Amino acid sequence: MARTAAALHILVKHRQQAEDLIKQLENGAKFDVLAKKHSSCPSGKSGGNLGEFKKGQMVPQFDKVCFTGELITPHLVKTKFGWHVIKVLYRT
Repeated sequence: MARTAAALHILVKHRQQAEDLIKQLENGAKFDVLAKKHSSCPSGKSGGNLGEFKKGQMVPQFDKVCFTGELITPHLVKTKFGWHVIKVLYRT
């Protein structure tokens, strides 16, 4: 089982905005460009890059997607911080 993962994410307040961002990604938009423009997380400045992190470091809903969700495919997740569009890059 994977112990670390690397991911990009975009944090927004509303589900509709997150769903719209996923549609834009499906239509060819660049993740880093959308993160810089829309994310309320400080990681938005670096294109949403969270780097590599260990299992259990993120809130449970986020962690679950990062360690079980399909790689590269954008995922929609709600946490106490808001709505996340998550792109899992790899697991080790």
